[in-house]
Order: sequence, then structure tokens, then C-alpha cells
Amino acid sequence: MAEKARIAVLVSGGGTNLQALIKAQTRGVLHSGEIVLVVSNQAQAYALERAKKAGIPTLTLLRKELGGQAAFEKALAEALEKNQIDLVILAGFLSILSGDFTSRYPKRIINIHPSLIPAFCGAGYYGLRVHEEALKYGVKVTGATVHYVNEVPDGGEIIAQKAVTVREDDTPETLQKRVMRLAEWKLLPAAAEMVSQKLTERNGL
Repeated sequence: MAEKARIAVLVSGGGTNLQALIKAQTRGVLHSGEIVLVVSNQAQAYALERAKKAGIPTLTLLRKELGGQAAFEKALAEALEKNQIDLVILAGFLSILSGDFTSRYPKRIINIHPSLIPAFCGAGYYGLRVHEEALKYGVKVTGATVHYVNEVPDGGEIIAQKAVTVREDDTPETLQKRVMRLAEWKLLPAAAEMVSQKLTERNGL
């Protein structure tokens, strides 16, 4: 049996997308890759607890303590190398990675964004703000996008998208929850499997 792609998931908050990935792995939906490390840039991120409950090793890297973005990315790269990571998944990771960092991992970093890119994306568009802007604009359909990560925030090649209908009585909070439930939690594990499979085939893992 071919080896699995080794996955690191980067998180900053509650970790609902991480939980979706863990469930997908348990159910065999994600079977070409295995989450072997969860890294957070926030010491109090509940995602770390989710990882620990699932028996996945965790690492916390704090930019302030390390002395800035360059030092943070150096420590992150060292952790990825040490753990022989094939694929990095940004799952609610609220820190923009530099072009210097992303260029080292072409088509090996993916991100989930809560809109249909190119709508409501780019620097500053994360969390509730994405859904606030969607409602303000009056769109009838929104959703989620998984894309490769490059030096442009939310600018990498799109891997997969899933649409969600906007309701007339939606608030940013209700829309956020529905996009998570109907799009993000399904799309990210499916895309993770797709990319893991490609990596195992390409690298003969």
C-alpha cells in the first residue's frame, strides 16, 4: 500500500475546519493523507485541544516571542522539515505567509476561504467580515473556495468551490454557520484528499 502524504494543519482559532478534517480522516474520506502535526500561532486556540483529543501532535509558534514574521516563518519551515510534511493546510489560519515562504512549497499549501473567490477575498477579508460584505452587496449565492496558496492573499489557483444560497433573513452569523456546515466542512476534506492523492502519485510516496 502506498504511503500517505504527511499533512500539517495551521490554525488560529476554534478549529471547526480542523475537526472536519479529523472526522474525514476517521471515516476514510481523507485516506491518501494523514494529519501528523497541528501548528497554531495563538496559544489559546481551541483547535489545539481538538488536535490533542485526536492524538495529533501540536506546536505553538508565537510571532511576537520569536521576534517577527521572518523568524516565525523560519521556525515554521524547520518544523515542517523535521516532520517531513508533504502538504500544509491553512484551516482558519489568520496570518498571511510571505512570498518567500510560499514559493518554497509550490502547490503544497492550500487554504479554505468562506466565499466564492474572486468575490469578497484578499487582505482583510476573513471571518465574519466576508459574510457582512456579501450581505451588504446583496449577493444571492455565496459559498466557499479551496485554493493553492501563493504570495497574493487568496490569489492562488482554485482547487474546488461549493455554492450556498443566501436567504433573505440571513445575518452575517447565520450565513457564516451555514457556509461552514454546507460548504467548508465538506469541501476542505474533499480537496485535501484530492491534493494528497496527487502528491502521493507525483512523488511515488
